Amino acid sequence: MSATRYLLAAMVLGSAISATQANAQCSGNAGGCLTVNTASATVNALVKLGMSGTTTTLTSPTADQVEVGATLADAGPSFTVKANRSWTLNIRTSNAASWTYVGTLGGSKPISDLTWSNAVAGTYVGIASTDALFLSGAAATNGTAAQAFFKTVWAAGFTQPSNAPGTYSLPVVFSLSAP
Repeated sequence: MSATRYLLAAMVLGSAISATQANAQCSGNAGGCLTVNTASATVNALVKLGMSGTTTTLTSPTADQVEVGATLADAGPSFTVKANRSWTLNIRTSNAASWTYVGTLGGSKPISDLTWSNAVAGTYVGIASTDALFLSGAAATNGTAAQAFFKTVWAAGFTQPSNAPGTYSLPVVFSLSAP
C-alpha cells in the first residue's frame, strides 16, 4: 500500500514538473531560441458627456402672458459628446407626472409643459418620464457639439393650478450610451 502511495505521489509530482517546464521551454540547435508571449487588452465601448451647466433658469411668465397663455423659449445646456463607436444621447425627466412645486398655494404643472428640441427652430416635444432620442451618432467622435432648447407652456388664466405662485422645477436627465 505504501509503495502505491509513493508511486502515485511521484507520478503527480512528475506531471506537475513536466507541465511547468513545457510552458516555458525553449531549445535550439543553432545557438538561439525564440518564444512568443501575446499581450492583449480589451477596450470597452467608451462614452464621455460634457455639459455646460447643471441648471437652466427658465423665463417666468408675465401677467399678460398668463392672461392669454404663452409658450416661452429658453436655451438649455450645451453638450460635447465623445465616444469610440456609434452612440445615442437620450432625454427624460425623473419626475413621474408633475413638476416639483415649492409654495403654499397648491401649484401643479404637468411634466409635458416643458417641451424640448435639439435645434432652436426644430420640432418641440413634451418631455416624458421615459427616454426619448435627443441625438445620435453613427460613428466614433472626438467631440460632437449639441445643445438643448426648451419651451415652457403656460396655461391661460390666473386660476390655473400651473400658474399658482411658487417655484416649479423639473429634473431633466440626459443619458449617453454606446449600445
